[in-house]
Amino acid sequence: MAEAGTIILPDWIITTPLEPPKAGWGIRILDDLIADIAPNQELRQRYPNDTVWNANEHILAPGFVDAHTHLYGVLAHGIPLAKAPSGFWPFLEDFWWPLVENQLTQEMICAATDLQCAKMLKSGITSFYDCTEAPFALPGCLFAQAEVVKKRGLRGILSFEATERVSKENGQLGLKENADFIDYCQSTPGIVSGLMCFHTTFTCSKEFILQAFEIANERRVLTHMHCSEGTYEPEYARKHFGMRPIHYYKSLGVAGPGMLASQCVQIDASEIAVMAEMGIKMSHMPLSNCEVGGGIAPLPELVEAGVTAGLGTDGYIIDFFEVMRGAFLIHKASHRDPRVMPANQVWYLATEGGAKVIGLEKVGRLEIGWKADCQLIKANLPTPIEEHNLYEQTLLYCNHNDVQATIVNGQILVQDGNVLNVDMSELRQKSQQAALQLWEKAS
Repeated sequence: MAEAGTIILPDWIITTPLEPPKAGWGIRILDDLIADIAPNQELRQRYPNDTVWNANEHILAPGFVDAHTHLYGVLAHGIPLAKAPSGFWPFLEDFWWPLVENQLTQEMICAATDLQCAKMLKSGITSFYDCTEAPFALPGCLFAQAEVVKKRGLRGILSFEATERVSKENGQLGLKENADFIDYCQSTPGIVSGLMCFHTTFTCSKEFILQAFEIANERRVLTHMHCSEGTYEPEYARKHFGMRPIHYYKSLGVAGPGMLASQCVQIDASEIAVMAEMGIKMSHMPLSNCEVGGGIAPLPELVEAGVTAGLGTDGYIIDFFEVMRGAFLIHKASHRDPRVMPANQVWYLATEGGAKVIGLEKVGRLEIGWKADCQLIKANLPTPIEEHNLYEQTLLYCNHNDVQATIVNGQILVQDGNVLNVDMSELRQKSQQAALQLWEKAS
C-alpha cells in the first residue's frame, strides 16, 4: 500500500505570487515535502487513503520568510530612557550598544528567542534569519539559541554579529562563534543552520572583513552585514575610504552572490547598479527603518534593477502582515505613485524572495518537490475574494490573528490559531523577567 499523506483542501491557494491564485485547488503533503498540487476533487480521488484537511473559507499560502531579525530585540521594547535618541548614531552609541547588546546574557537571549519563535509561528512565519550581537554572551550563545529554535520547529538560520567595537579580541570571538556553529550545523544537518555575519564598515577593519568573507567562502555560506542603515555609514566610508560602502566592498573583492547586505537605506544609484551587477542580496525592513529614523530604502529601484530582495522584521514588529503593509504603502507615498510595489510583488518578497535572499532552496513556494512550509489564512475579508484582488485584500486586511495553521517541514505547529505545545503566558512571563533583568543591568 502506498504511503499515506495529508491533503489540504482550501478555497484558494497561492502557489507563487508571481502567478494568479487558484480557486478550489489544494496540496498533498508527504513527510516534509509537497507531493502534489491539483484541484481539490482530484486530490480526493487520487489519494483516498490520505488524511483530509477540509479548509473551507481559508487561503493556503507559502509560509512567510523573515529575511532579517534580531530576536533578542524584543527585550528592549519599553525600556526606560532618560531621553529618546536624536538620530541613528545616537541610537547606537547612547542606547542600543550600551543599554541592550552589551548587557545581554545567554539566558536573556534564549528567553526572547522562545517567545519570538512562538509569535513568528502565529504570524505565519516558517523560516527566518537571525543575527545576535551580544559581545559578553560569548562563547556558545548560538548553540544555546539553536536548541530553543529546534524545540519550536522553525526553519532558522542563526549568526553572531561579530564586531571589533569592543576590542579586536572580542571580534575574533565573534568570528569563531560563527565558524564553530556553521561547522556544527554542516556536520549534523537539520532544520537550523548558520552563516557568517559582521556588523559594518565603521566597526570592523578591512582585515576583519576580509577574514569574515574568507571563513564564509571556505564553508560556502553567505556573509551578512548591515549596510548604510542611516547616513552615518556612507559619510564615514567617504571620509575614510574615499568611496561609498558598496563600492568599498567591491574594492575589497568581496562583493558578489555570497554577500547579503541588510537595510541598504542610504545607498545611491551607483551602488544599486553594483549590487545588481555583482549579485549582492539585500533584506528590507520598512518598519524598523522608520523607527530609527534611518530613512526609506530605495526598494522599488533595487527590485527594478534585479537585485534579489526580501523582507524582514528586524525584531521590531513580528506580525508579517504589518511588515508587508509597510512595504506596500511606504514606497507608494515616497514615490507619490500608487502603482509602486504592487501587492503580489510584496507577497513574493515576503515568501520566495526572502528565501532566496537567505540562501534557502526550495522554500517559499508551494510546488511539487518543495518543502512543506505553508500557512492557512482565514478568509474573513470585508469584500468577496476573487482572483484579481486576493493579494491586495489579504495584505491590507489580514493580521496574525487570521493565521489558523502554520506548517513547517511537514509538521503542524499552529492549529486552530493556537501554537501547539506552547504556553504563551509562560513564555511572556519569562521574556518579561529577562527584560527586567536587562533594564536593571542597563540602569
